[in-house]
Amino acid sequence: MKNQFSSKALFLIFLLVITQWLTIEAKTCNPSGKIKGKRPPPGQCNQQNDSDCCKQGKSYTTYNCSPRVTGHTKAVLTLNSFEKGGDGGAPSECDNKYHSDSTPVVALSTGWFNNMQRCLQNITIYGNGRSVNAMVVDECDSTAGCDSDHDYQPPCPNNIVDASKAVWKALRVPEDSAASYISDREIYPKSSKIKKRKENIMSYTSTTALCVLLVLIATNLLSINEAKRCNPSGKLRGKKPPPGKCNPENQSECCKKGQFYTTYECSPRVSRHTKAVLTINSFQKGGDGGGKSACDNKFHSDNIPVVALSTGWFNKGHRCLQNITIHGNGRSVSAMVVDECDSTVGCDEIHDYQPPCPHNIVDASKAVWKALGVPKHKRGELDIFWSED
Repeated sequence: MKNQFSSKALFLIFLLVITQWLTIEAKTCNPSGKIKGKRPPPGQCNQQNDSDCCKQGKSYTTYNCSPRVTGHTKAVLTLNSFEKGGDGGAPSECDNKYHSDSTPVVALSTGWFNNMQRCLQNITIYGNGRSVNAMVVDECDSTAGCDSDHDYQPPCPNNIVDASKAVWKALRVPEDSAASYISDREIYPKSSKIKKRKENIMSYTSTTALCVLLVLIATNLLSINEAKRCNPSGKLRGKKPPPGKCNPENQSECCKKGQFYTTYECSPRVSRHTKAVLTINSFQKGGDGGGKSACDNKFHSDNIPVVALSTGWFNKGHRCLQNITIHGNGRSVSAMVVDECDSTVGCDEIHDYQPPCPHNIVDASKAVWKALGVPKHKRGELDIFWSED
């Protein structure tokens, strides 16, 4: 009898783990790849509404999906012109027409656009304490960009509602504001499949035993997933650099007035081979790195392999003056951690009016790039792995 109960309990645990895993996986939208930016030809890339133009050699993330749609799906509202000659480019995909900026219409990121399944349907947008209905007329392409078809603009992030001026006006928010929520209850009713599966499982054992097992499994799964997850800590609004500020050496990006930048207090979990993005930085006096390095209050020659790590990996200075091994381009090099690439703040004088650092950056001197055998004209961003020596 004991063996029979034990077998049922183990079977129950297995099914619940699989159910939880499938639920977590269904909510995840991971990048599908990266594309390398191309410099727009003269006269290309319409910068109306502060649209970004692709930068030569910069890597841009692509997505085939978007976050899961719920009763109130969190999104970022951006501004777009759907009129002829506007920064939206060609006619809208849903009806092959242009639309007046005075009409509340939107484009959705690729995953939410869902192969045109939402074409010409209305969604309700909530923001600034108000709401407005808008019709879906186009796709904000998350899968491709930096070409003539996309006006040499980067791929759309996976969580964008790109809206006409009429939407912003109805929400009564400034055009440079960016936080909103979209609701799509009718298209995505709540599924009861998982609930039914759990009800079937409960018939194998008592309610009390199931509750205990559920608590234990849920706690364990949450602990594992929380440990691996690094979510944004907030956003900050960009300021236009004063004259003579923001050193553009090494293609460093300068903050744009009104643009929102994501901040992080964490970085992805460190493993034996931690995936990261390698960027280039000057640690010399007068370089784009700004002030002296945080670890030793010194400047460092660009001919020495040194790096700065994103805030989470910098770990409050605990990796200061330690060596890490960087693997990329089929080679590897050892470099010393001397500074932090600040993911928590930016767009101010202390940070040379540059945006906050992403949470997965290894910002390296020219010596690191040279050791990896990357030609000068290709230096900018490179997908790498790093490990602690």
